[in-house]
Amino acid sequence: MHLKFSFLIVLYICVDVLAITEEDEGVRYADKCEVCKILAVELEARLTETGKTHDIIETGYELDDVKPKKKKEYKKSELRLIESLDKVCDRILEYNIHKERQDSTRFAKGMSQTFQTLHGLVDKGVKVELGIPYELWDTPSAEVTNMKTQCESVLEQNENDIEDWYWHHQDIPLKLYLCRDRFLKGQDAKCLDQAFKGDTGKGRKKGEKKTKTDKKTDKNKEEDKKAEEKKKEEL
Repeated sequence: MHLKFSFLIVLYICVDVLAITEEDEGVRYADKCEVCKILAVELEARLTETGKTHDIIETGYELDDVKPKKKKEYKKSELRLIESLDKVCDRILEYNIHKERQDSTRFAKGMSQTFQTLHGLVDKGVKVELGIPYELWDTPSAEVTNMKTQCESVLEQNENDIEDWYWHHQDIPLKLYLCRDRFLKGQDAKCLDQAFKGDTGKGRKKGEKKTKTDKKTDKNKEEDKKAEEKKKEEL
């Protein structure tokens, strides 16, 4: 009985430390680089999703007897861009703040290590007090909701550049074309080189196969490298 009581005391102490780390560290909103980077990532992801179809769309007016309606591939249409831009910033609400990280990878999808630990304690029957109801633990944080608002502003302010990229420069990663070369020109853009770490931020063990996220990150790095080399040749 005494040992069990001591074990519970240790658990409560650990919870207190974890709660302070997660809640009392302070709110640090996303900077311009982080906002633009994630906007670029999510817009390209949305375009990849909408680009899988081979549908043909028709443009023109039904009552126009002079000019016949034009047919065009959906993936090369303005409609695809419009639908991809629609609510793209809402996708940021799928992110969480990972306060165990210090760089831009603190914004990532998946539960943070701290909250994984806290949920694990709750599953074991340990009472955890964070000052907010349990059902609100997984709602978007202040940092994430603020980033969504910033994303909408960046999108509105850079609409012409995004359209230009869509029609003429998709061979260049959007985070370079929009963020580095335009929105952040002359400003700190080091976050663009920080690769996402996946949901947990844990590295692979020796001999462990790469995940789909790892492979996508490697592919993005290779594309960025090729874009850099192409730009140097043009200069």
